[in-house]
Amino acid sequence: MARWCYRHRLVVLLLWVGALFGLGFAASTAGTDYATDFSLPNTDSKRAYDLMEKAFPDSAGDTDTVVWKVDGGTVRDQSVRSRIQPALDEIGKMTGVGGVTSPYSGEQGAAQISSDGKIAYAQITFAEQANTVPKDLVQNVVDTAQNAERAGLQVELGGQAIQKVQEPPTGLAEMIGILAAAVVLFLAFGSLFAMLLPIGIAIFGVGTGLFSTQLISHVTSVPDLAPLLATLIGLGVGIDYALFIVTRHRRGILHGMAPEESAVVALNTSGRAVLFAGGTVCIALAGMLVTNLRFLDGVVIGTSLTVIFSVLAAVTLLPALLGLLGTRVLSRRQRRKLAAGGTSRSSEAESGGGPEEGQTSGAAARWSASVQRRPRTIAVLALAVMAVLALPVLGLRLGATDQGNDDASTTTRKAYDLLAEGFGPGFNGPLQVVTSGGDTDALVKGIGDTAGVARVAALPPARGVTVIQVVPTTSPQSEKTDQLIDRLRDRVIPDAGAQAHVGGVTAVSKDFSSITGDRLPYFVGTIIGLGFLLLMVAFRSLVVPLTAALMNLIAAAASFGVLVAIFQWGWGLDLLGLGKEGPINSFLPVIMLSLLFGLSMDYQVFLVSRMHEEWVHTKDNARAVRVGLAETSRVINSAALIMVCVFLAFVLSGDSGAAMAGVGLAAAVALDAFILRTALVPAAMHLLGKSNWWLPAGLEKRLPHLAVEPRESVSEEDATGGGATVVHGFVRDPEGAPVDGAVLTLLSGGGRQLDRVTSLADGSYIVSVPGPGTYLLAATADTYGARARHVVVTDEPLVYDVELAEGEVDAVN
Repeated sequence: MARWCYRHRLVVLLLWVGALFGLGFAASTAGTDYATDFSLPNTDSKRAYDLMEKAFPDSAGDTDTVVWKVDGGTVRDQSVRSRIQPALDEIGKMTGVGGVTSPYSGEQGAAQISSDGKIAYAQITFAEQANTVPKDLVQNVVDTAQNAERAGLQVELGGQAIQKVQEPPTGLAEMIGILAAAVVLFLAFGSLFAMLLPIGIAIFGVGTGLFSTQLISHVTSVPDLAPLLATLIGLGVGIDYALFIVTRHRRGILHGMAPEESAVVALNTSGRAVLFAGGTVCIALAGMLVTNLRFLDGVVIGTSLTVIFSVLAAVTLLPALLGLLGTRVLSRRQRRKLAAGGTSRSSEAESGGGPEEGQTSGAAARWSASVQRRPRTIAVLALAVMAVLALPVLGLRLGATDQGNDDASTTTRKAYDLLAEGFGPGFNGPLQVVTSGGDTDALVKGIGDTAGVARVAALPPARGVTVIQVVPTTSPQSEKTDQLIDRLRDRVIPDAGAQAHVGGVTAVSKDFSSITGDRLPYFVGTIIGLGFLLLMVAFRSLVVPLTAALMNLIAAAASFGVLVAIFQWGWGLDLLGLGKEGPINSFLPVIMLSLLFGLSMDYQVFLVSRMHEEWVHTKDNARAVRVGLAETSRVINSAALIMVCVFLAFVLSGDSGAAMAGVGLAAAVALDAFILRTALVPAAMHLLGKSNWWLPAGLEKRLPHLAVEPRESVSEEDATGGGATVVHGFVRDPEGAPVDGAVLTLLSGGGRQLDRVTSLADGSYIVSVPGPGTYLLAATADTYGARARHVVVTDEPLVYDVELAEGEVDAVN
């Protein structure tokens, strides 16, 4: 498939461009039908909602609020009324506004003025829901209301429609994330074209995924949060998956392979790993279905579709683009070196070659050697850091954010604060006790006598249903409000002998938090179990998947600890411009854990697969862990840095839920890659020794064999042009002394092992070669580092001497 895409690159490119624009046209024509609500079956708040819907069908429009406050006098003064009322009248005449309820309209309006007369509010009902109200209309409402301001008169607006117009322009967070990723890619590759490839793949993957999700929203319930999360994860995995493949392709060209063969080998190896990684992410996302929260089904659909399209773009569109670019995926210096007849035989040729192409004799190798020398110290330090970061998770409180968590400079936050100041903290989240039988008067009296209730009023009944509005004395996010809901349900309503249920946004949020907390253990057990099985089959080990599961739990605890410290305790919120502290969104643990387990699986597979390959060859655990870490840590860190940049950019999205998810995922990926995979995991594997690779014999026979990144066959260049020949010579140290017992391995241009020998007492060796071509000759010895060089073999035997330097690591993956 890779070869076909490479050779028919224009056809593939046109198909993808047609798919992107075709889906985009269809989606823009059909519009969106994202759901803004969700159902919680078998909960008290859902039963209250069902009764209200039956008796008082909801109006179609969104209701927002205009709030004003005077410094002197009262809002009833003629000087204030003469400025506010004309503005309200003008708003009421706007096309798209259904009506305006003014506090100056008789006795009913009097309840919209605070007891001290300093603050009042008016309700604006739009003809449509917040998501479909035109932004121009909302902006006109905001401008008209705020034009009434004067010295001593403050006017603010709140509500969902108002919140939409104060958000940054759509796509700003995505653009900043892409620009940050571009900088990291350019520094890694040193080539403009190589930098653009992963970004282009991510754009095609995310674009087709989002347009498809938008179309699917017309046939199934997809929450409006789904496209935001799909973009978040799609950009991250799309760029990372293309990074892995482009890195492998560039290395192949630097090793002397033709661009087409290099692309085929890259897709047949790293491309398979990308398929495996994308599958694990989708499996982790599907784990959300275990919670049985239908609200999350649409999130699973949207995010999984985007991941699938990102993987498809990486394994089909990317080889086509590689065919269009040829050797231009290399930097100019590398192309000049290649044109002069050189390959990556020297550090000069390899430097700047990308996250994985440079010599591993630098910082990565030195760190890997340090982990091998002091595994206990590094493991203890890494564990201590993660434990400290995880401590705040003990105070985790789930809930829902509202406009009280917006930045203090926004009009929605100011309106929220003014309403709380004038009418009490609970005014922004009233409870609705819905009763369909029993003594309503006794229930109203019992609620009014309950501690924590500021005001209570029963609305006129309809169809045998009465709604009792209850304003708590505390804010919607306060724990005391949750306790009030429990008192009403457990004591007040039963004591009154009424058939009633407690509903409203605050009660729904509490029920959602309770259900999420109850079902979270089943969800975590499911995705950990699936991950354990996949890793056990892939690496033929029980200890490796157990270690991975434990590390995932540690990463999850630490990342949620960071979330609690920032968003619940308020540490650094002002610095980040993220508004006011509050509870952690109830849906976030499920979504974050799904993405975290999926992404951490990618890094675990990439790291341990290289260790496993070395273990299979040498049966030396210390060497396998050292070489695996030295050769993969750079690409893991580069990929993680890109994801951190993309995720953190969503802090600028203007959506508190997206900002919370972005910070949480950025923290999770950073801790996972920079501490767990490069410090704690290798240190633990050094301490565990050969038991890392233990698998009971009976289980070994029964498990299917799964090659995450199978060895590629010898390339055509390596296998044609003549009969077998040999490479022979001597292995010596820098002083010229022979090195006895050095292991020499001959590999094909794509990495397939062809022969393996050990040097004799005089340092001599001889390896067999299947035919003329370019090969990789790797040499290792106990007291020396590893060295790998490319050799070009003709029809004649090649004499090639190897010099090993003590302490050097120069292995090529």
